[in-house]
Formats: sequence, C-alpha cells, structure tokens
Amino acid sequence: MLHTARRLLTAPLLLAALGAGLVVAPGTAEAAGVSATIKVGSTLKVRSAPSLNAKVVGTVRNKQKVSVACFVIGQKVKGSVRTTTAWDRLSTGRYVSHGYVTAAKSLPRCAVSSPTAVPSRTKTSGTSRYVTGTVKSTEGVVNLRSGAATTESVTGTVASGAKIDLTCAVTGQLIDGTVRSTTQWDRTPTGSYISHAYVYSGTLPVCAGSQTPTPSVTLTPAQFIAASVPGAQRGWREYGVPPSVTIAQAVLESGWGRSGLAAVDRNYFGIKCQNGSFGKLATGCHVYRTNECTKAGTCFATSASFRTYATQSHSFRDHGNFLRVNSRYAGAFTHTRDANKFIWTVWKAGYATDPNYYTKVTGIMASYDLYQYDTWK
Repeated sequence: MLHTARRLLTAPLLLAALGAGLVVAPGTAEAAGVSATIKVGSTLKVRSAPSLNAKVVGTVRNKQKVSVACFVIGQKVKGSVRTTTAWDRLSTGRYVSHGYVTAAKSLPRCAVSSPTAVPSRTKTSGTSRYVTGTVKSTEGVVNLRSGAATTESVTGTVASGAKIDLTCAVTGQLIDGTVRSTTQWDRTPTGSYISHAYVYSGTLPVCAGSQTPTPSVTLTPAQFIAASVPGAQRGWREYGVPPSVTIAQAVLESGWGRSGLAAVDRNYFGIKCQNGSFGKLATGCHVYRTNECTKAGTCFATSASFRTYATQSHSFRDHGNFLRVNSRYAGAFTHTRDANKFIWTVWKAGYATDPNYYTKVTGIMASYDLYQYDTWK
C-alpha cells in the first residue's frame, strides 16, 4: 500500500521535519555502485560534467547496465523516464542524465556537487572578469531585475538563446525555471540581476558582501514554505485540500524537501505509480528499493514505483488530486475550510499508520503558522 511504504522511505528524515532546518548529510556511495539500466531510443551520450554543454566522453546504449556511484544536481533534462535536474555519476567518474536511468534502488547524493558545473568561457574587460552564460526559457523572455527577487523592478529582458555576461552570484528568491530550481541570482555588468534558474553558465564568484548561493535542496524552512505556497494554494482551488495541510504534509513526508524522492524526482508525498500509470500531472515513474509492513508489524524489502514530477507545484497539485479521487477520503472534503478537521479525517481514513501522524502534521501547521496560507481566509 502507498502509505506504509512512504512512511518507511522517508522515516530517517522525520527528525528534519521537526528540527527547523536540520540538514541531512549526503549519502556515501557503495564501493561497487548501484546497478542501473539505461532507457533511451538508441544511444545516450556520457558527459564529463552534469550538463548537455559538457564534453562527450562516450556513449551507452538502450538497456545497457551501468554502475552509478551517486547523483548531483545539474542541467534540467527531459528524458525518456522523467524530467529532472539530477545527473548520475557513473563509477567511471563520468555523467549521464538521470532522466534516462532506472536504478535498482535509491541513489545517494554525491558528497560534493555543483549546481552550476557547466563549462563556459570567461573574458576580461578592463579590470573586470566576466563569465558568459546562455539564457534558456520555455516561457518567453526572461526579465532582468534591479534586485534578486520577482518583486524588484524590471530593468530589461533577455530572449531565450541569447548570450549574457555575468559578474557574480547572490542568494535571492527561489525560482523554479526552465534549467533548474535555485535561489541563485546572477549579477550582470550593468548591476541588474537574472535568475540562475534560466541560465547555463560556469561557476560564478559570490558577489562581495553577499552570502554564498545555496541549491534548492538545502532550503531553510522559510524558503521551503515560500516555495510551497503557490502549488498548495492552486491545489486548494482545484481540489479543495487546505493549503496548510498540503504544506505541512510535504514538510513531514519529504523532510523539508531533502528526501531522495523530493530531491531527485520532486515527489513530496510518496505517491506511487499504479500499474505503470502516473496520471496527468506526473512525468513518469521511478523504481526505488524500499520497505513495506503488514498491519501485524511484519516488514519486508520490496521495490516500489513512485511518480516523478517536472516541478514542485505539479507534485502538490497531484497530492490534492490523489485525495480527491480516492473515495476513502471523501469525508474529509466536508471540512475543506477547517484544516485540522480535514487532516484528522484523512488520517482516520487510513492515510498513515503512524499513531502520531495527526499530531505531527498539526504541530507543524501551528509552529510555522501555515494557517495563514489557507486561501479562504
């Protein structure tokens, strides 16, 4: 069943949910690596770095078995299996996009990774050193702004495919863009800013006087909540699940977005594929090794196929759809404007076997004042 598997898969991260930003250390790769299978039309290029701009150092064929040491975050790729920013480091030290890989079990995060490990050229103008990046957007032009947030004034626009000179990077508003999800914003020589979520570039130095840009997988609780609000509120409008409930469940079940499911496949609720079907909001399925337990308390190792998503928002909306279409949770939807009664009814209907699940969820809702995001208020 979906729910017992989900609890065990993310159980080591439950402390993070209540620990106000406790960071989970990257996993250590097994010496022999994790066995995985390539799924591609014919052949897949192996790269020297986690980017389609990186040097091609070999190829692998469809259904070929490979050994994966760990994964890093790099360029977003729409593959045959999923759309993802994860790249798998092979035991040879080379990279393939996780968008084309199915693994025998979940992959550990590499101990050292760079979300901007994309080769690019640099140039010098006077005494300034620039890095030239390339803008990529499936949403039209990208705005340049006076600061590192979408609330700052627009100072210009850049078309997809255009080259842009960059001087340094700062930490700002989390943006879920075409290339990646990140809090990094890049400063141009004119002093304007562009979200790194739409830019391919080499590593930029940190702007003087600013904090080191952090990847989205190490979001603070405040950043995670801010990133969660739009998807949760849209889920409320479409399906009637209170936003405070959706956000709190995501915190608890993904460990503030740091679980393997969330970091790799943007699945924040452990929703499974059913007989290979992943619905309209997911992009595919990813098989993980996990544990399941019977009602009698007997646990056993098994494989489970979980849905993968292109964005966090899609995962949050699918959570609302999952609850809405399952008749066992129908009673909860008589309490769509009472968040505590809603999650109580969902829990009593069998959503989770944890006897403290309701207390944990409502505790998160109260501790972080998630009720303020309930749209009807």
